[in-house]
This record gives sequence, structure tokens and C-alpha cells, in this order.
Amino acid sequence: MAAIPYLLEKKVAISAVTRACYLTSSLFASLQKSETITKSDTSPVTIGDFSAQAAVNSILGRVFPHDSIIGEEDSKDLRGDEGKALRERVTELANEALQRPIIPGLDETPEWGIGESAKRSSDELLDAIDRGTAQGGSQGNPIDGTKGFLRGNQYAVCLALVVDGTVQLGVIGCPNLSYNDVSSADITPGQGSIYVAVRGQGAEKYPFPPPATPAPPVKLSIPANPSPPFRLLESFEKAHSNISFGTLVSRSLGVTEDNPPLRMDSQAKYCAVAAQNTGGYVYLRMPVPGKNYIEKIWDHAAGSVIIEEAGGAISDSYGNPLNFGLGRTLGENKGIIATAKGEAHAKVIRAIAEAREVEERMKLGDGDLRL
Repeated sequence: MAAIPYLLEKKVAISAVTRACYLTSSLFASLQKSETITKSDTSPVTIGDFSAQAAVNSILGRVFPHDSIIGEEDSKDLRGDEGKALRERVTELANEALQRPIIPGLDETPEWGIGESAKRSSDELLDAIDRGTAQGGSQGNPIDGTKGFLRGNQYAVCLALVVDGTVQLGVIGCPNLSYNDVSSADITPGQGSIYVAVRGQGAEKYPFPPPATPAPPVKLSIPANPSPPFRLLESFEKAHSNISFGTLVSRSLGVTEDNPPLRMDSQAKYCAVAAQNTGGYVYLRMPVPGKNYIEKIWDHAAGSVIIEEAGGAISDSYGNPLNFGLGRTLGENKGIIATAKGEAHAKVIRAIAEAREVEERMKLGDGDLRL
């Protein structure tokens, strides 16, 4: 029998993300203000981000020591005397995740550097965090949607494997996204989900926390509905997406006011698109005017392969494929959409083009916000 491609990578990624989800869940309701710092781009980073990246990278480094890793964080704020308190807390939390007993149903093994005897030193964990400074390879986002995490809303733990510019594997842990109902952004702690896809093998979801008696995963399939009741999924944070442009797109698609956008943080939006059963969910992330932001691959890699393997389509806002072969960013890809495949995707691309025309007329003083 031929070997299943990326089987070990899939098992290790599910294990690493599950353990990181336990870690972040334990912090979700108890994080202290002193355990958060602000990066140079004004985005927050918490001990949860550092600890999750340390734990995930430690596992990946043990099993795949020669693979490069792209991670969002580095350890500079944890080193030296000023970082002592945060460093000690990160060490404690990362070791709790690594030393959690072997989880039933995940095919884990202590050889991956996990289990009760897997304790790491602070130096080892800081070095693991800094393995994430590569320009290509496996990529992770320890807490995607940190503002949502701090706000008490949705967030995700994301891990992907990129090989020669192609995303081959994606795992997204959503501790607060309902396993059974993705029609709302309401949080469901203790009833979350983990989404997994391997290219060519389909997409599936598992419950989080894992049940005592493991059950087969649920296969994901986005209906190829050419005329669905569209509903936009957009960022909760206005600074992350052009919300007014999304209003124009909704109008062009015929979305009624009684079907407002579903707003949530993180790649949990990709998971909602993959899990919904109408074929009408539209992930829309458009550039904010005046910001020359370049999309980072860790914000989209795992979600992209989950969408595609669930039978959906993902592209930039002009219909071009996303380019994951440029290192840490998506380069010239501007705006990102994920939808059902086929006519539904084509309709969204046309709606975006129409919305751009309206914006141009507005700039010239020749038109209003009606399409």
C-alpha cells in the first residue's frame, strides 16, 4: 500500500495545535494586562502568543529538525532583565502544554517531545520561538486575532505547511467557534473545533476539546450553489478591512439588511466558510484606504487550503491566485476573498469590480453609494 502523503505532518500538526489550544483556552478568561505588550505596528502580543509559538515550534523542531519555520513572533522582549517576569511565565505555560499527558485519539508519541517528561528550559523555549524567523517553510500564527482573544471573542491557533510555494497542509484551532453552528460569532468555550486539510485529501473538522471517546472527523464540503443567499464574513476590527467597501459589495450581491455581515476576528472566518451549508458565505478582506499593508502568509495559509479542500475557491480581489512562494508575505495580492467555487465566486469578483467603479465615481463627485 502506498504511503499517505503528509500523514506524519498532519498528525504532528493536529497535536501541536491541540496542545496550543489547551494553553490559550486556559488563559482566555484570566489574562492580565501586565501579560500583554504592544509591538512596533501597535498590534498587541500576549504571553499566550509567545507560549503557544514556543510549544508549537518545540514540537516541530523535535520531529522535523531540518524544516524552516515562519512564525509571527520573536523572543527579543523576553530576554534580559526586563523580560524576566514574562519569560518565566512563558516558560511555565509552554511547559504545561508540552507536558500535558498523551492525548487519546491523536496518535501522539513522547518521541515528539511531548508528555510528562518533556520539560524545556527557558533558553530552549526562547530559541524555539526564534526558529520562526525563516523566510519559508512551515508557518504558524500562535494566536491569530489577538485583539479578539483579548476582547473575549473569536481567535484561532494556525499552522500550515508550505512546500515550494504551495500550501500542502493546514490546521486551525478555534477554541471558541461552535463545532455545530457557524451562523454566529458568539463564543462557545468548551465546545470549539479544529479544522484540518491536506491537499488532495479533503478537509475535516474535529471537536475541541477532544472527546474522551474519539469519533471520526466530520468531512467538510461547501455547496456549489450558483445563486446562494450571500452573507459577508469580515474582520471585527475596522482597521483590518475596508468595511464601507464591503457595504458596496453586499449591495451589488443583493444582500438584504436582514442578513448583515458576520464579523469575527482571525482565520476562524475561513473555517466558518468551510463549514456552512448554504454555499453563500463570503470571506471578504479588502485593503483599508491609505494603508499600504502587505498581507502576511501566516494570516491566510492554513485557511486557504481548508477552503480549497472543502470545495471552495480563494483568490485575491481581482481573481488572481494567492502567491505563497514569496517568503513571509503575499506580495502583490490585494484583497482576499473565499467563497463557494464556480459562479458564486465569479459573482463576488464582479461585485467587487462594480464597487470599485462606484468608489471612483464618488471620488469624482459623480455618483453616490447606490449601485
